[in-house]
Amino acid sequence: MKIKTGCLAAILLLSGCAKNPQSASTISSSGMTCNDGIKLPTQVPVNRTGKPVAYNDDIRQAASHYGVDETLIKTIIQVESGFNPNVVSASNAVGLMQLKPSTAGRDAYRLKGLSGQPSLRELKNPAVDIDLGTAYINIIQSQQLAGINNPQTLRYATIVAYVNGAGAMLRTFALDKRVAVSRINQMSPDEFYQHIQKNHPAPQAPRYLSKVTTTYQAMLQ
Repeated sequence: MKIKTGCLAAILLLSGCAKNPQSASTISSSGMTCNDGIKLPTQVPVNRTGKPVAYNDDIRQAASHYGVDETLIKTIIQVESGFNPNVVSASNAVGLMQLKPSTAGRDAYRLKGLSGQPSLRELKNPAVDIDLGTAYINIIQSQQLAGINNPQTLRYATIVAYVNGAGAMLRTFALDKRVAVSRINQMSPDEFYQHIQKNHPAPQAPRYLSKVTTTYQAMLQ
């Protein structure tokens, strides 16, 4: 029996889904679908400048709903997962924005009025993961870092808090949160950035700040 080339490709792709359900890199309206409903295009769509444009609608909606910088969301996705929704880290951080179900996931659930924590399947769903990740950024900015006035400084502080917690970052300025925020507000964004590079006790934090900031600036070009 003859099998058309297109059909054969579809069969091979579906076979790959069954053998390796974590091979997906994005969701697209034109992709093939595995049994779990995840659609698999051949690659992450990019625009003329080479920037990823996958999930733009989900990112734009979440950014508007939670009042979060859209470019920051895209940057965190790029750095955390490379736009692969199926990534699971050794520390059980899941999905595009690498949320841990029992910490950031639980906090985001609570903000949305939900109890418990998101499942692994939910966090591998790009739309859900983007929504919860953006909700978590909202928590960082509106609650944990409330009072930081300069938008650029707040972005730097948010990046550090996202990877290593707001408390550890604030304690590099003062043990009392109000004093820490006051000291931060007396600094320029560059002074804050340099303070983190020199004083944060976790080596991961200044490296992450540098990487996300560089990627953020590239996203704007």
